[in-house]
Amino acid sequence: MRTHLRAYVLGASAMALVAAAVYGPAAANAHPSDLVQIPDSAYTLVAGETDLGAPRDWPVRLTLALNTRNQAQTDALAKAISTPGNPQYGHYLSAWQINALNSPSESDARAVTSWLKGAGFTITYNPSNHLIIDAVGTIASADKAFHSDFHVIQGNADEGGFIFNAPLTPLFVPRQVNGAVNGFIDGFGTAKDKRLAQPLNSRKAESKDLAKNARRATSRAKTTAAAIVKKAASITKNTSSAPPDAAFVNATPCSTYWGEKSAAADMPAVPSSFYQNIPYAPCGYTPAQLRGAYGVSGLTDNGLNGRGVRVAIIDAYNSPTILADANHYAVLHGGKAFRNGQWREVTPPNPYNLGYDDQVNGDLCGEQGWYGEETLDVEAVHAMAPGAGVTYVGAASCDDNDLLTALNQVVDGHLADIVSNSWGSTGETTDPLLLSSYHAVFVQAALKGIGVFFSSGDNGDEVDTTGVRQPDYPAVDPWVTGVGGTSIGIGKNNNYLFETGWGTTKSSLVSGAWSPAPADPAGWLYGAGGGTSSVFAQPWYQKGVVPSSLSKYNGGAKARVVPDIGAIADPSTGFLVGQTQTFPDGTEKYSEYRIGGTSLASPVMAGIEALADQAAGHAHGFANPAIYDLNGSRALHDVVDPAKIYSDVRSDYINGVDGTDGVKYSLRVFNQTESLHTIPGYDDVTGVGTPQGARFVFGLGH
Repeated sequence: MRTHLRAYVLGASAMALVAAAVYGPAAANAHPSDLVQIPDSAYTLVAGETDLGAPRDWPVRLTLALNTRNQAQTDALAKAISTPGNPQYGHYLSAWQINALNSPSESDARAVTSWLKGAGFTITYNPSNHLIIDAVGTIASADKAFHSDFHVIQGNADEGGFIFNAPLTPLFVPRQVNGAVNGFIDGFGTAKDKRLAQPLNSRKAESKDLAKNARRATSRAKTTAAAIVKKAASITKNTSSAPPDAAFVNATPCSTYWGEKSAAADMPAVPSSFYQNIPYAPCGYTPAQLRGAYGVSGLTDNGLNGRGVRVAIIDAYNSPTILADANHYAVLHGGKAFRNGQWREVTPPNPYNLGYDDQVNGDLCGEQGWYGEETLDVEAVHAMAPGAGVTYVGAASCDDNDLLTALNQVVDGHLADIVSNSWGSTGETTDPLLLSSYHAVFVQAALKGIGVFFSSGDNGDEVDTTGVRQPDYPAVDPWVTGVGGTSIGIGKNNNYLFETGWGTTKSSLVSGAWSPAPADPAGWLYGAGGGTSSVFAQPWYQKGVVPSSLSKYNGGAKARVVPDIGAIADPSTGFLVGQTQTFPDGTEKYSEYRIGGTSLASPVMAGIEALADQAAGHAHGFANPAIYDLNGSRALHDVVDPAKIYSDVRSDYINGVDGTDGVKYSLRVFNQTESLHTIPGYDDVTGVGTPQGARFVFGLGH
């Protein structure tokens, strides 16, 4: 999950900077009268923290967000370009046009980079749109640039003993080029304050069955800066020594299609209101089954397979076996390996951190867990659009500054027509600097004709997690397509049987009975994220579609509601993936297992969108206005509460890999969506519904 990040914003408001940089190295030595102090920027140690001193070579990473220009005008143009029926619909802008209209100026970017270089920082990322600038340096560089006194701090035991750098005296920046920088997204503050994104899949964890990043970070004994500065300085590579993640294997029995194997004779009875012939859970649907259920098999079999369209996938890190795994998986399931030029990888401009090789704080991001996420995303896109190009862009960590950099790499370089993101925060962020930074990238994506998809989350309405009913960010941002989740039944002939909103209760088989009782709220496990924003107003495309009972759920003016559209997500009706895994005997080998989460829904939708782009002969870009135009039409399955509740029985190996220690059974009851509901028309679990084959592919944007 993400927690609050200390983001310094320069100036009187969180959306504007009072000061930034001056030209040339002399800026670092500016006289104090030429400087502006950043309010509340000095760090104060709390009980249990230890000042480890100020080693001059301690590494410092900075991510700066620069101020855009003409943002209101840019937003209005992006709206026109994205709205079917508008004369400007689909008339996308070139990078040159966008930079001239909206991007920070070249002079501002030169000023900032010159200032940082003059203090000893190295610029690692300065894209042509200059929305963000990344730099690496040392405490000596930071002291010189900000006229401050940076120290290394070890957190208290409650913080896991995390080690971080922070300024113990206020930060100062030069006055001369006031207004260039919006603020610092990353660079100062505690490790526990970092926003750490989670992959939104259900790989194998049984703590509410929701994937948790296994963190190697533990409470550490007190140390000295001298003892760790060498380790910190050594983290400079964009590759990882992390072996494949620990293996997980599907237990049997399981069904190759919905209802193939009945569990009714083997298991205790369930209430009569439930689906009676309860089957064993699917072993994991295959690419052909997903294409059949969503009605695109006839298209992909006849050449409308996404060719000529490129989908980017953004996650943290990069699985070393991904291409071999994806190719092997595709061939095993009747498809084709990636052809030459169809697959691309983009490495991060900054060294990996917060991962497996982090010698200072351990694996805060659970790097190996991201390998499974990447595998799911790549194989799901290739399943739905086997002809589309796929570009994998690995972020340097799961922290927001690195994920934002990866996203901007795609947009700035126009590396793809569609971007799938299967990660997010827990709840809505209220950090205006982060919101404005993401907003700038999302709007530029729309101007270029790039569609950005985000998983809606796996914690339902988030009440159990945060105590507050709220959607998740970034899926709730009005300039992205938030993809919700469903449970789906696919028949023997790859046919669509049913679809319900994804929300699951789990009852375990204990001494011959289900505990807790089936569908008891105490057994709520996971479900698609959704709900009404308390941050964003209702966007234009939701007007007249989203009922007031949802848009005004929080009271006051109408607000943004999530998701926009839905697709398969429930792990109990999940997708089969193939991945190289590490087995208990230490061997690393390819194997297959079932997986789910809205991490699956996003790449499935991205793949279908690729078919629609190919069919139209052009990119649909930001697709929400076109998607909402299809509301109520035959291009969508309107997912509603079923006449009877569906459920299945899942078997799992106790040790996760084989039957040596036995098998455990659980009853998964569907459509248990807490305060969210699947209702006729738009709803806050599946949006306007799920895509229905050729009608969706050819109807989008028309």
